[in-house]
Amino acid sequence: MKVILEVKERHKPNLPIEAECITPKNFLDPERAFHVWKGNKELDISDVFHVRKDGNAKSAEQVEIIIRGNSANIKRVGEYMDGGKILIEGDIGMHCGNFMSAGLIEIKGNADSWLGREMNGGKIVCHGNAGDYAGSGYRGEKKGMLGGHIEIMGDAGDFAGETMAGGEIIIHGNAGDMPGVDIRDGRLTIMGDCSRPCGNMSGGECRIFGTAYDMLPTFRNEGLTSVESTPVTRFSGDYISRGLGTIYVANYKYME
Repeated sequence: MKVILEVKERHKPNLPIEAECITPKNFLDPERAFHVWKGNKELDISDVFHVRKDGNAKSAEQVEIIIRGNSANIKRVGEYMDGGKILIEGDIGMHCGNFMSAGLIEIKGNADSWLGREMNGGKIVCHGNAGDYAGSGYRGEKKGMLGGHIEIMGDAGDFAGETMAGGEIIIHGNAGDMPGVDIRDGRLTIMGDCSRPCGNMSGGECRIFGTAYDMLPTFRNEGLTSVESTPVTRFSGDYISRGLGTIYVANYKYME
């Protein structure tokens, strides 16, 4: 089954829409009513999208949702997704892929903050940039991403992989400040630069193939090695929290 959701022109396009109902599994029930939220106002999905369905499906894995139009402020798409595919042809709002456990979300544009928040399975591919907190937990949560895979082809904002507890994040561009803070498991890879990585790290692995600025002095330099044929320096720590994590860094500068 293919479900095409085309965003209608809105009078106030910057006003966010909460659309957690948009997951492949939900479209298996032909009698289901779909509702979204604009502020404190509940709307039918047809008030926001032109909806078209083609074909039939017996499982979520057989459902592909395509979102077209100005979707930059459509939030929570793919929340609790457990199979199938969502293709977003433009940008997408915050909390895309919250808690997802299976399936694929592909974003052709940019993603706002908390991409893949606390996900535990499945895959998210963002062809543009991602905002802050990719793969992290929400404010106050002790665990972020538990499993699955996030790949960001562009840059990521601050706090990527905060409280990460499993899975893998690959950022092909630069990351912002404090990626991997409080990481306890999983792997975070940054192909470009970042600053103050992995503070309070207690486990897991971080690979930085660019420059780590303001490297924290609470990590121990374990000497030179190589990762994927790239010469890197291996650090262990964070010893301020008696951590057992590992950072591999191609270039680094300590905090002054």
